[in-house]
Amino acid sequence: MKLRLITPLVITLAVLAGCAATIDQGGLEQRTAQAIGRTVGQFTITGRSEETGGRINYAVNTRDGASYSCYMYSATGFQRAMSFGQTPHSDAICTPMAGGARSRPAGEECNALQRAAKRC
Repeated sequence: MKLRLITPLVITLAVLAGCAATIDQGGLEQRTAQAIGRTVGQFTITGRSEETGGRINYAVNTRDGASYSCYMYSATGFQRAMSFGQTPHSDAICTPMAGGARSRPAGEECNALQRAAKRC
């Protein structure tokens, strides 16, 4: 009798656990550092929220006052299980927010790609 009541609860919890992103804080910081051109430790990640499907939205603030709005996709537990752990996480996508300090570290030269994107 009790097994009938517990089984749906266990299945529901297993499904919900499989929907959560599987990337850890270190992986998120490494991908963010690559996206914004800073080293890990020069910025803080705040406002992290997860959507279904593995999308992670978050804000980044650097020591010199620059701010970014970022997102990335992380494989969910279910996706990793179905692909035998072969589903990778995406790169971080970050957009500099207006009103912040420079979006590049001090002293960094502007290159042709940045000029074409009107970032300098």
